[in-house]
Amino acid sequence: MSAVAAGFAAPVLAAQATFRTVMDAMARPGTVRQLAGIAAPAPLSPAAAAIALTLLDYETPFWLDPPLAAAPQVARWISFHTGAPRTHDPATAAFAFVADSAAAPPFDTFALGSQEYPDRSTTLVLQVEHLREDAGLVLRGPGIAGRRRLAASPLPADFLDRLADNRARFPRGIDVVLAHANAVAALPRSVHAAGG
Repeated sequence: MSAVAAGFAAPVLAAQATFRTVMDAMARPGTVRQLAGIAAPAPLSPAAAAIALTLLDYETPFWLDPPLAAAPQVARWISFHTGAPRTHDPATAAFAFVADSAAAPPFDTFALGSQEYPDRSTTLVLQVEHLREDAGLVLRGPGIAGRRRLAASPLPADFLDRLADNRARFPRGIDVVLAHANAVAALPRSVHAAGG
């Protein structure tokens, strides 16, 4: 078995900084925030890897899409550094990581929480190749003054419909984190999105 690649060079400080960045992105949907990514086994992106090391622990099962699952070093790296168990059932995942974002499974494949416990839902981390604030979707809702634009690609062809269905389930539903290189943006379940 090959050696497991290193995690954060300064684990406490890096995890704290990443946590603040992701929480800020969640509080301000559609804003692109830079974070200190980390070298991780391909095809896991630096931003997705930083999120995994920061937000996963032994109580947060994670799911990997087929491209990530086909690289056994990815699951081994995540579990080694976080203690998180891997699940093969997306409906039981606290976090789901998707490298092939255009082919991401339907949102209702994942845990949607319940009316009593909406927090028992999956956070979906989609790796994207492009992420910018000045074009694309038109976002409204909590944390947005007026409206905000966000462009990300690739995404599923029915992504707008998925976001609308997800919003209709509120307070249930999943939260989406878009991870690009060393940047993140969030689309929480409360967001309203329209085509740009």
